[in-house]
Amino acid sequence: MWHDLGLAFCLVLVIEGIIPFLYPARWKSMVATLASIDDKTMRLAGLGSMLLGTGLLYLIKSLSD
Repeated sequence: MWHDLGLAFCLVLVIEGIIPFLYPARWKSMVATLASIDDKTMRLAGLGSMLLGTGLLYLIKSLSD
């Protein structure tokens, strides 16, 4: 389990680094826009992302069994 968690974390870091590497100016603009979003909206976006990720993990796991 810890091995899989470590691999997943490494993949997150790689994916998160793609946009700043390829488009640094656009990434700065996006971060500035995110800073102006209110906390409630940010929390809802985070919740939606977590639920989508959990659902996709469940779907992929159920298809591979």
